Amino acid sequence: MYRHALVAIACLMSTTAAVAQTIAYPETRTVPQVDEQFGVKVADPYRWLENDVRNDPQVAAWVAAENKATDAYLSTLPGRDIFKRRLTALFDYERFGVPHREGGRYFYSRNSGLQNQSVLYVRDSLTGPGRVLIDPNGWSKDGATALAEWSPSKDGKKLLYSIQDGGSDWRKLRVLDVDTGRILDDQIDWVKYGLTASWAKDGSGFYYSRFPTPEKGQEFQSQNLNSRLYFHKLGTPQSADRLVHERPDQPKYTLSPSVTDDGRWLVIGIDGPGNHAEYAVVDLTKPNDRPRTIINTDDVDWGLSGAKGNTLYFTTTQGAPRLRVVAIDLTSPTPTPREVVAEDKAVLGGANLVGQRLFATYLVDAKTEVRRFTLDGKPDGTIALPGIGTVGGVGGDLDDNEGFFAFSSFATPTTIYRYDVATRAVTPWAQPKAAFDPARYDVRQRFYTSKDGTKVPMFIVRAKDVTGPAPTLLYAYGGFNIPVLPGFSPGRIAWLEQGGVLAVANIRGGGEYGKAWHDGGKLLNKQNVFDDFIGAGEDLIAQGITGKGQLAIQGGSNGGLLVGAVVNQRPDLFAAALPAVGVMDMLRFDRFTAGRYWVDDYGVPAKEADFRNLLAYSPYHNVKAGVTYPAILATTADTDDRVVPGHTFKYTAMLQSKDIGPKPHLVRIETRAGHGSGKPTDKVIEETADLWAFIAKWTGMQVKPIGQ
Repeated sequence: MYRHALVAIACLMSTTAAVAQTIAYPETRTVPQVDEQFGVKVADPYRWLENDVRNDPQVAAWVAAENKATDAYLSTLPGRDIFKRRLTALFDYERFGVPHREGGRYFYSRNSGLQNQSVLYVRDSLTGPGRVLIDPNGWSKDGATALAEWSPSKDGKKLLYSIQDGGSDWRKLRVLDVDTGRILDDQIDWVKYGLTASWAKDGSGFYYSRFPTPEKGQEFQSQNLNSRLYFHKLGTPQSADRLVHERPDQPKYTLSPSVTDDGRWLVIGIDGPGNHAEYAVVDLTKPNDRPRTIINTDDVDWGLSGAKGNTLYFTTTQGAPRLRVVAIDLTSPTPTPREVVAEDKAVLGGANLVGQRLFATYLVDAKTEVRRFTLDGKPDGTIALPGIGTVGGVGGDLDDNEGFFAFSSFATPTTIYRYDVATRAVTPWAQPKAAFDPARYDVRQRFYTSKDGTKVPMFIVRAKDVTGPAPTLLYAYGGFNIPVLPGFSPGRIAWLEQGGVLAVANIRGGGEYGKAWHDGGKLLNKQNVFDDFIGAGEDLIAQGITGKGQLAIQGGSNGGLLVGAVVNQRPDLFAAALPAVGVMDMLRFDRFTAGRYWVDDYGVPAKEADFRNLLAYSPYHNVKAGVTYPAILATTADTDDRVVPGHTFKYTAMLQSKDIGPKPHLVRIETRAGHGSGKPTDKVIEETADLWAFIAKWTGMQVKPIGQ
C-alpha cells in the first residue's frame, strides 16, 4: 500500500510552488511599535491585531480577508468533502455523560448523534425513562449557545445551570424547577471558568464566585481580577446577594466554593500566582461565622476530595511529588494534615469519597488504575476496568452505594459504567456504538529518548494493516501539570481510516509523572518541552513509523504554543503544522483575560530572566526568514476570551510577511466560537474536515471514500 510513498512525496514537492502561487495573502499593515526591556529592543509591528475583532472594524476586515484566502485554498483540497461526509457518519452515534444522582434522581446529558449541543435529561430511578429537562439546541440559530455546567440541589428539586454563548468563558447562571420545568427568575451574571457554585444543603440558595462587571467593550479582553464569593438566596435579585469572602489585598486570587455533603461546612478554595493555594472554611451552623484559613502554601498542589463529618480529605503534593491523600480535622484548634494514603510509585490523579470508601485514580505510564481504600487509608482492592484506557474518576456521594465513571481509549467510544460499592460489580450504564470497527486498530506505547537522555512515553495508534512509513499526526500538550491520556475522538478515527497514524507524546510539562515531570517542563525548563516533542518526531521517522515529508503536528492552547515554537526551531522536521488557539506572543500573554494565571508555567515577562527565556522561544518573535517552513494552518475563534485571538492573528501576519518558502501559511478563524468548549457539532465536523484535508495534502495521504 505504501511502496509508492516516495513517488507521491516527490510529486507533492514538485507542485508546491504552483499551489502556493494561487494564494493571495491579504496585505497586513504594520505599525512602528518597538518596546525596550532590559536593554533589548523588540519590534511588535502587528500590535493593532490585538484589538477585539468585535469592536475594531480594521481587525474585522483583516479577519474577513484572511478567511476568504483560507476558504479559497481549502476548497481546492480533494479530501475535504470526503472527510466531511465520513466525519458526519462517525459523529452520528448516541453518547452520554456521567450521571449525577441527587434526591433519588439521576441527571445526565445525552446527544442523539448530530445534535449541535447535548441535551440534559433526568430519570426518577436508575432504569426509568429519561425526561428532557433542558434542550439548548433551540437557544440560537447557529447552535453556538450551549448548556455548559449544571448542578442539582441536594433534594433533586432544583437545578442550577450555566449558559455559554458563542464559546466564551463567561457564563450566565439560571435555576430550573425540576418537577415543573419552569425557569425561575433568578439570574447571575459575570461568572467565569465553569460552574464555580455550590448549593446550600436546604436548597434555599447557592454560593458562587464572580468577577466585577467589566468595562463596556472590554468584556473579552480585560484581565480577570478581584474574584469575590457570594451567597444567592432564591427569589432575590443578584444585587441583593450577600458577600461571603473577598481578598482585596490580593486582586489576582480566585475564589471557589464547595459545600460539604452534610451541609455544615463551606470550603473556600483560593488560588493565586506562584502556585499559591489556600483553603478556608466557614461553619454554616454558626450565624455570621467568618472564614478560617486551614491551608496556606506556595508551590504545593491541593485538591479537595470530599468530607465525612468534620474531616476534609485532600490530595496534595506537600511532601509527596506524586501526590498523597491527607485528612484535616476541622474541630482541632490547629488543623493539621494527617496522612491517609501515602505517596506511591504511580502518580495519584485524583480521589473521591463514595459509599464510605475512598477511590483513588492513579496514572501508570499515562494509563489509569482505580484503587479503593477504607476512609482510614487501608487498601481495599481495585476496580476491574474493561481494558487499557482512561477513567475520569468515580462520581457519587459518601452515603451512596453506587458510583459512576466514564471509560474510554483511543479506539473505544466513551462508555459509562455503574459501580456497586458493596458487591464491586461493574456494569455498563450507557454503551455507545460508533460507525467503525475498533478491532481494526492497534494501540501501543513506546518510550523514546529526548535530547537530554530523558525517557518519554508515546502512544502509537494505527490500523493493524498499516506497517510501513505512513502519514502521521503527532499530538502533545506539555504544560500546566495536565496529563494527555488515551481518549476517544471520532475525528481521529477519520484520520486513521485513511491509513494515517496517530502519535500522542506524553512530554514534560504535563502531569503524567507528577510534580517533577511538570517542573521539568516549565519556566526556565520550558525548552525541555520542545526538545521532547522534536525528539518524538525524530523517533517516529527513525522507527519507520512515518517518513520524511509525512509528519504533521498538532496542539491546542499551550499545545498551540508548542507547535509554533518547534516549527521555528526545526522547520525541516515537519511537513505540516496545526497550531490551535495558541499562546504565540510570550511577552504580552499576561496582559489579557486569563493570561495572568499562566505565569506559574511560563514566567513573568517583566522579570529579566523570564523575559530572556520567553523571547528565546516565543513563536511570534522567532519566525526565521530564508528558511523553508512546513505548511501551516493555524486556527482560532473570534470569541476566544481565554487565549485571545490576537495571539494567532499576530503570528499569522508574521508568517505571511516572511520569506519562509512556498507552502501555504494560513489561518482559519471561526465565528461565534471560543477556546473550544460549547462548539456546535456541525462546526466541529467542518473544522476537522478542513484540518485533515490540509495535512493529508501535505503528508502525501491519498484520501479515499470510506463505507460508500
